[in-house]
Amino acid sequence: MLSRSAPLPSSCSLPRALSLASRLHPPHMGIKKLQRVRRRLLPLLRRQKMALLTAPVVAAVLLLTWAAYGEADYVLYKDATKPVEARVSDLLARMTPAEKIGQMTQIERQVASPQVLKDYFIGSLLSGGGSVPRKQATAAEWVNMVSDFQKASLSTRLGIPMIYGIDAVHGHNNVYGATIFPHNVGLGATRDPNLVKRIGAATALEVRATGIQYAFAPCIAVCRDPRWGRCYESYSEDHRIVQAMTELIPGLQGDVPPGFTSGMPYVAGKNNVAACAKHFVGDGGTQNGINENNTIIDRQGLMNIHMPAYLNALQKGVSTVMISYSSWNGIKMHANHDLITRFLKDRLNFKGFAISDWEGIDRITSPPGANYPYSVQASILAGIDMIMVPNNYQSFISILTSHVNNGIIPMSRIDDAVTRILRVKFTMGLFENPMPDSTMADQLGKKEHRDLAREAVRKSLVLLKNGKTSDKPLLPLSKKAPKILVAGSHADNLGYQCGGWTIEWQGDTGHITVGTTILDAVKAAVDPSTTVVFAENPDAAFVKNGGFSYAIVVVGEHPYTETRGDSLNLTIPEPGPSTVTTVCGAVPCATVLISGRPVVVQPFLGAMDALVAAWLPGTEGQGVTDVLFGDYGFTGKLPRTWFKSVDQLPMNYGDAHYDPLFPLGFGLTTQPRTY
Repeated sequence: MLSRSAPLPSSCSLPRALSLASRLHPPHMGIKKLQRVRRRLLPLLRRQKMALLTAPVVAAVLLLTWAAYGEADYVLYKDATKPVEARVSDLLARMTPAEKIGQMTQIERQVASPQVLKDYFIGSLLSGGGSVPRKQATAAEWVNMVSDFQKASLSTRLGIPMIYGIDAVHGHNNVYGATIFPHNVGLGATRDPNLVKRIGAATALEVRATGIQYAFAPCIAVCRDPRWGRCYESYSEDHRIVQAMTELIPGLQGDVPPGFTSGMPYVAGKNNVAACAKHFVGDGGTQNGINENNTIIDRQGLMNIHMPAYLNALQKGVSTVMISYSSWNGIKMHANHDLITRFLKDRLNFKGFAISDWEGIDRITSPPGANYPYSVQASILAGIDMIMVPNNYQSFISILTSHVNNGIIPMSRIDDAVTRILRVKFTMGLFENPMPDSTMADQLGKKEHRDLAREAVRKSLVLLKNGKTSDKPLLPLSKKAPKILVAGSHADNLGYQCGGWTIEWQGDTGHITVGTTILDAVKAAVDPSTTVVFAENPDAAFVKNGGFSYAIVVVGEHPYTETRGDSLNLTIPEPGPSTVTTVCGAVPCATVLISGRPVVVQPFLGAMDALVAAWLPGTEGQGVTDVLFGDYGFTGKLPRTWFKSVDQLPMNYGDAHYDPLFPLGFGLTTQPRTY
């Protein structure tokens, strides 16, 4: 090859010109070498007094040389007109083992930096619950953070964009000012798949407003025991309701095109996000509802109860599937080759990528992390493609590299994993549109989305009791009562109203984000002449002597997430029960119950004039008052069986011992009031 410093000859015959041209265009040279050819050949032609128009042969040599360099600069995987599979194959063939393993690695933003992304070729980042650039960070701050990370990924040798994931499980719930929709249990009560699809589309826009392209949603668990701390993340105990609510997926990702092949990943464009069906599989069936525990059920039961919604998810093009912490008949799902590879990938034809849960592979062993090299080996060989490490990425990468070098994990398994990850990235247009769009900032918490959340709240409310006797209903309430009492720990607490997975991983208390409490909603709903008195936990004398026409009592569970929500007794904390007893014993009362699941209510049900299951409604408290005061009627139906006593659990519709307080599907109705 011609040296960069070699002098060009002062005279050049045609054969020598041809020889020079051939030596100047080895196939790996790019645009910079082309420019160097131009700089050297043109002076040569001038010195020989060769005009292109009078020397067609030399002109042809020059043009062919330039054309050859143009072809050498062409990279197939960067060509958006080429089929996705061709682009994946081309890129995979160019990748080193280190670049491949980097793609399989997902790390938390708190341990990430632009340099880390470049040094380790990291394929994905995430924000865990409560992991934010700054408390109350704006959309612009999120976009700037994601942009800095993405620029680092694009500056690597192959320029493979990273994908950023986040738990947007009831709206963009980590982000201050986002619209917080009802948790899934409430959406199950609506029986309205189209509503859920619209929520998915709104959530996608709010997620994209912060520069993020991947939501760890929906949870399609079939919760069979309300003692489970994640039961509110499940749409229902009935797999048919869960199946219907997989409409969140086309809401998030967009509708698949006609003739779509089930199992292929699909994301319509840059206003959509990649979705994640979770947690595969049987997470809602663990013994005694213990989180991450063992689901004891035969294969037919697993397939009939817990698997059906995954078939719907694949038909709708879900891009990723998250593996469950739980076990099936003693086998950890994170190490279950039979279900992940043979069933999900081979039989169901899933072509997106399987991702672990947070430190999910660590928990293959007991105690977690006891044998991390084994955990890496077992999880990758089981068929997991991307590992949510999320912190100790150097150890993970080192161990996986060693396993590959030593033949413990074949390169074919690595190539399969990376193929799937790249397939999702190409399909969703991440190579063409890798950078956040700062013009979408106004999507965060926009009025149309809050109106949608308000609609979801009113459709989710389930009326369990209305009147001490059926001929004397309390609801709908009068807006023109002279004086009313609002009481209870949850009446003026937006954090309690939203539940877990809101701003913080475990949720929080107080005015944690932008929204409307039920108390504020009551004040806005009633006539200006009505006096609204708020007393969180009033004594009996105050209530009896207050001259109240009626009371609205709002009580319930405190926020929780995952294992911290596991409960053997399912009682609401004090002073909730005491407030109900005190207030309802003195004035007509409507109790609004804020909870992620059925809880013990039978002991004080008789004291209440009306009982409303409001689940975890989110930021739009007006949805509650829309129905309490009769602007809309009650239409919600129980997505879960309401037990009489925890001693009956587990108890699901169709069980031989089925004897509920309120059955699955129960819900009284009211008609809108005409004013």
